[in-house]
Amino acid sequence: MPRRLVLTATAAALGATLLLGACSSDSSSADADDPRPLVATTVSPITSIASAIGGDRIRIEGIVPEGTNSHTFEPEPRTAELLSSADLVLVNGLKLEDPTIELADANMSEDAKLVEIGTVVLPESDYLYDFSFPEEEGKPNPHLWTDPTYAVRYAEVIRDEFIALDPDSADYYNANFEAFRAKADELAAAVRVDQQTVPEGNLKLVTYHDAYAYFAKNFGWQVVGAVQPEDFADPAPAEVAELIEQIKAEGVPTIFGSEVFPSSVLEEIGSAAGVRYEESLRDDDLPGAPGDSDHSWLGLMKYNFATMIRGLGGDPSTIESISVDLEVPDTATYPQ
Repeated sequence: MPRRLVLTATAAALGATLLLGACSSDSSSADADDPRPLVATTVSPITSIASAIGGDRIRIEGIVPEGTNSHTFEPEPRTAELLSSADLVLVNGLKLEDPTIELADANMSEDAKLVEIGTVVLPESDYLYDFSFPEEEGKPNPHLWTDPTYAVRYAEVIRDEFIALDPDSADYYNANFEAFRAKADELAAAVRVDQQTVPEGNLKLVTYHDAYAYFAKNFGWQVVGAVQPEDFADPAPAEVAELIEQIKAEGVPTIFGSEVFPSSVLEEIGSAAGVRYEESLRDDDLPGAPGDSDHSWLGLMKYNFATMIRGLGGDPSTIESISVDLEVPDTATYPQ
């Protein structure tokens, strides 16, 4: 079996069908002449952070297409070829990508390793559960990457794994990590500055999907509610009515939807509660297109933080002044 960094229940083998599919499918990762280690990643923020550390010395192939609901994503059988060729598979963990982990367990080579980064960096005692992720379902909120503090810890784990794969490039990976950490710390500091411009009592979030629970806890914000329930269906009328009353009672100035998953329900809630509806946040779909300067974890979070602070009545000028450019080239493959 492939090596696993965390102990999780090994899924039942998916069988010869998937293995045959792997042998017969095309994959952009299949390049026998490229000597660089091959790393498969799941959601695009992890792909971006990995690319910021690995630069042009690691081949990084994303699995989950941008704009896809990562919670319900089912990998196609052809993904098995990428997983069978990968030296390292990086997933978020915290029950986010179970089908992909099952496919990896059935197809990874014995020498390969799968790392559930979020499960590594977050102690079980710090798991957060909420409306979108109720504790009785057994799946904690997995969105650690929206907190710059955890993004740095992700980068640290990735750096260590890349050094293990390619020890001759240790100085390169360490330098890239330090550059990423400096940018993430700069962004975090800018958020703490700009959130002070938000009127007192307004640091409250109502979102389509609760992707900011860990960020809110560490930065002193309050998550009032999220429209999307645990089954990703529309909420029941009684839940909608309760949220409208809560928004009114809390004095929330703006509620935030997703550009990737527009919510007519959230728009109606905003109208009924008499508050502004901002529909452009992104959980894990990077801004722009691959190759654009803002198509990165840094670009994603800079946009989201600035949008939230402006929507809550603050001035995000410190955030907006930050450059998201890194010297290391982003050579990762981001499926669209």
